[in-house]
Amino acid sequence: MTWLAPHDGSPGRPAVFSDAAIRFCLTIKVLFKLPLRQTTGMVASMPGLANLDWTVPDYSTLCRRQKTPAVQIPCRRANGPLNLLVDSTGIKFLGGGALSWFASKP
Repeated sequence: MTWLAPHDGSPGRPAVFSDAAIRFCLTIKVLFKLPLRQTTGMVASMPGLANLDWTVPDYSTLCRRQKTPAVQIPCRRANGPLNLLVDSTGIKFLGGGALSWFASKP
């Protein structure tokens, strides 16, 4: 996953964060049913846990760009608990019918 947006040559100020980074933040928001400000705080703590010095989108950036990318999380029922693992390789959901969500490589 590319965290920073490449310059696309369009006029105006270029985007700092890629659509994948915005989609990641909005996925965390949807998964944990968080308000946007709490989402920014949670996402801001994640790079520190992985010993990364990445900047994260702030509230204004997420608020403005949340209109464009679509975040769809399929509803599924699990017989057991669903575990969310966050490490330097990305985010993985484990439980009944484990699936891999994001593989984040800087």
